[in-house]
Amino acid sequence: MSQHPSVVIEADGGSRGNPGPAGYGALLRDAESGDVIAEAATSIGRASNNVAEYRGLIAGLELYQKHTPDALLEVRMDSKLVVEQMAGRWKVKHPDMRPLAISAQRLAPFGTVWTWVPREQNAHADRLANAAMDAAARGEVYVVGQPPTAGRTTAATNPRWDWGGQLGAATTLILLRHGLTDHTVAKRFSGFGGQDLCLNDDGRAQAERAAEAVLADGGADAIVTSSMRRTRETAELMSKALGLPVVVDDGFRECAYGQWDGLTWSEVEERWPDELGAWATSTEVRPPGGESIVEVQARVEESLVDTVATYTERKVVVVSHVSPIRLAVRYCLDAPLASVNRMQVPPGSLTTLSFYASGAVTLRQFSAMP
Repeated sequence: MSQHPSVVIEADGGSRGNPGPAGYGALLRDAESGDVIAEAATSIGRASNNVAEYRGLIAGLELYQKHTPDALLEVRMDSKLVVEQMAGRWKVKHPDMRPLAISAQRLAPFGTVWTWVPREQNAHADRLANAAMDAAARGEVYVVGQPPTAGRTTAATNPRWDWGGQLGAATTLILLRHGLTDHTVAKRFSGFGGQDLCLNDDGRAQAERAAEAVLADGGADAIVTSSMRRTRETAELMSKALGLPVVVDDGFRECAYGQWDGLTWSEVEERWPDELGAWATSTEVRPPGGESIVEVQARVEESLVDTVATYTERKVVVVSHVSPIRLAVRYCLDAPLASVNRMQVPPGSLTTLSFYASGAVTLRQFSAMP
């Protein structure tokens, strides 16, 4: 029998200003003895109360998966919104909440009990969250169990701090959009689940130029690619130049366009005018049989986090598509989700992001053509 057959997560989050300097706290407790098994608390820069609450829940679920993955689980929070949405009684409508809710659902085991409690019954998590918020408001870095890092008056998550060389080593992702295919040239929808075209001659030349540019800039330590044919072919040309193996991560694949795949915009507009209009103005609308941008966002951000954790302090070429690259840039800039519609990412272009242990993320180049 497990040492902890039944456990409770208590989680909370908040911000000073909503949105404002934000933080979360979470703890894992033995349900029978009440003993605390583990705690987590972190300041997360500027965010809303609801985002911070979800981040606290995810932190608590990560503690559960690390320490007691086989135990029966109850989650207690004083956020009615989060509890009701996770229990499935309320819809998750806000686009910023959707990927967080999806991440939490993936971590929560089947049969999780979701319980709303008054704030006074969530005092431990509230205390952790407030310590993280206080540190964020002072521009300090907070880690539970340690005093806030002194002397960082503008927070290590602020990329300006790199002027003083204090961000430290980074994990750098070079996001390469695949080279041209015949569908790219014809401006046809070309997503996951449709016709998986190969690179054309111009596309192969683009991939070779990108490989030469990466090599000239010091090379890389790893190559990750989406599972689609055009990205795998682009990655193979990169592999030949750099002498590195290729790892496939399906989270970086293109959006699925369903019944629109292989068609031009005009052809789709003729057959599905209302559906196309709704899709073009909402990140939550799916093409018939396809994916919404919110759904793509969830898997792309999960793959980003996993890649950064796997290749800490190394440089990685990630061969992907226009939608995932736009979403990665949005993640870096903490921009509204609709901002992806204002980004141009041409085939064969390079976009570079650096992720620091402090939590800072910087956009180093965008859509550069080698």
